[in-house]
Amino acid sequence: MGHGVISTAPQDADVAAQAGSRRSFAVISHPDAGKSTLTEALALHAHAINEAGHTNGKSGRRHTVSDWMDIEQARGISISSASLQLNYRDTVLNLVDTPGHADFSEDTYRVLSAVDAAVMLIDAAKGLETQTMKLFNVCKHRGIPIITVINKWDRPGLDPLALMDEITERTGLSPTPRTWPVGSAGDFRGVLDRRTGQYVHFTATAGGAHIAPEDVLGPEDAAAQEGEAWTTAVEEADLLSISGADHDQETFLAGVSTPVLFAAAVRNFGVHALLDTLVDLAPAPAPRPTAVGEARAVEDPFSAFVFKMQAGMDTSHRDRLAFVRVCSGTFERGMVVTCARTGRPFATKYAQQAFGRERAVIEQAFPGDVVGLVNATDLRVGDTLYLGPAIEYPALPTFAPEHFATVRARDAGRYKQFRRGIAQLSAEGVVQVLRSDLRGDQAPVLAAVGPMQFEVAQHRMASEFNAPVHLETLSYSLALRTTAEWAPVLDGELGVEVLRREDGDLLALFPDKWRLQSVRRVHPDAALEPLVAA
Repeated sequence: MGHGVISTAPQDADVAAQAGSRRSFAVISHPDAGKSTLTEALALHAHAINEAGHTNGKSGRRHTVSDWMDIEQARGISISSASLQLNYRDTVLNLVDTPGHADFSEDTYRVLSAVDAAVMLIDAAKGLETQTMKLFNVCKHRGIPIITVINKWDRPGLDPLALMDEITERTGLSPTPRTWPVGSAGDFRGVLDRRTGQYVHFTATAGGAHIAPEDVLGPEDAAAQEGEAWTTAVEEADLLSISGADHDQETFLAGVSTPVLFAAAVRNFGVHALLDTLVDLAPAPAPRPTAVGEARAVEDPFSAFVFKMQAGMDTSHRDRLAFVRVCSGTFERGMVVTCARTGRPFATKYAQQAFGRERAVIEQAFPGDVVGLVNATDLRVGDTLYLGPAIEYPALPTFAPEHFATVRARDAGRYKQFRRGIAQLSAEGVVQVLRSDLRGDQAPVLAAVGPMQFEVAQHRMASEFNAPVHLETLSYSLALRTTAEWAPVLDGELGVEVLRREDGDLLALFPDKWRLQSVRRVHPDAALEPLVAA
């Protein structure tokens, strides 16, 4: 089975040309819109895997390559981001899958900092859902152009023109469909390619495990074969053209318009069109602003930043992988780079590409690529790595936690494993860890954006660190940053507790906004700063 590993380029490779042949993107959507299925369909169509992970029926379903954690496979959701690198049409596609559950939006936000485009997946029957809109707003804030895919067209769903109206009304984007469905939702026969006027007919394969054959027909043959379904598609496509819904690259890159495609990922329908759209339209890596506002050109000396930490990917070795996005220059395995936060050197002897749980050693990488640095115990999420003159990329914001729980080892004899596991989960950003002298190291507080983060932390403590834990939920729901001067004052208020986060920030925890308001009335000058995500 091939794993889409890119062959090493000559040492004197033109970095600008290498960057120009790369597309880095994330797949975003509401839970259960089909992200992991689409990820695997893309890998299948790029010939990185031989067979997709779905069979008919939930009971017969094999697991998608990007959902590698056992808890993901058991729950059928993505809770960690996975990086896959694919080759398609002489282009390197760096696909970063994102967590599907809203409780892991902080991880998704970090992933979006590391890509140049996003594929927004919409369920044909449900339209734009809550999490989709949240992620869209993050993309808008970061200036990330969006390609929209209407998925699950093989099931009953909304009217396609109504979906276009919804995209316009709720996102402000102008949809510019590149393909248009032939056959209503639930009767997906193929698509009208609006660029050529031809009909692309899909033929299903058993269980959707293999690439779906595509037959391209001219308009007359399409009309003869599909009859009224083709006529309706042509009429609707004509309406789109009359309304000006044709692709414009400038407005797409500016975040004003979004190309739209229709697909059924589980059947591998419409996947080639998405790959072609990514190659043809998605932007290549560009100069990246540093923390001081200067642009770091792709040809400049090597630089990268850490956007994710992940442990437990290799069950035989308790190692830790730092995912870094290369921003400039050439990465070469073994090079010694500098970590901007510490000023200390970091050797990159163990550098890999991750394909779900599987890995391959990587010798070189270029702007837009994602590299996994093994045993990166000194690195943290947001760290900048560089060669040459010192630079630093903007810090990745931390989301404000809304759920809190004390954590204790069930077996006091396993305290060493408990301490190591809690430190690991904190470094990865699975949860935030808060401490105080009063609580001590044996009962730190876990802070999370969503309660499922606790479930993952509890599962991983037992399965990876052999240190089962007991969680006790706390009544706090708000956290604000404070100062050392105000910490004892606030800590003395009834129902308020000040704890120190692993990054050194002091967080004041409140049970609700009314208690916060009453404390502010008593201490109007108190240093209480919101934790902002974007």
